[in-house]
Amino acid sequence: MSTPAVPSVLFVCVHNAGRSQMAAAFLTRLGGDRVEVRSAGSAPAETVNPAVVEAMAEVGIDLSAETPKVLTVEAVRASDVVITMGCGDACPFFPGKQYLDWKLDDPAGQGVDAVRPIRDEIETRIRGLLADLGIQPEARA
Repeated sequence: MSTPAVPSVLFVCVHNAGRSQMAAAFLTRLGGDRVEVRSAGSAPAETVNPAVVEAMAEVGIDLSAETPKVLTVEAVRASDVVITMGCGDACPFFPGKQYLDWKLDDPAGQGVDAVRPIRDEIETRIRGLLADLGIQPEARA
């Protein structure tokens, strides 16, 4: 499968309040304008998890203005790569898309100490994803 000029990646988790928000933020920072980034949840929460906001602030990424978004068929259709994080069968399937399922602990109800290792694992996976897409990460990370 050939990679489009600007690949589009969609991150999906249940509440779009933790893992998918962190992944989208890291990909936006490290991929810059060389990748299109979306995130959504199958049952979005009201707000982004405060411990996630705090953990990301520690690495210089501000999620305080982000809001969870509902997963739509259009978002999946418009994406080249769909990465799920514990949403099970809630994500619609379209042939020709690349689907990845990242097994990550859920930060819901966790404190910032529990969120940090999840954050760091997501950053590592994002760097691997960029390499798979043939995109060199931005220098500042």
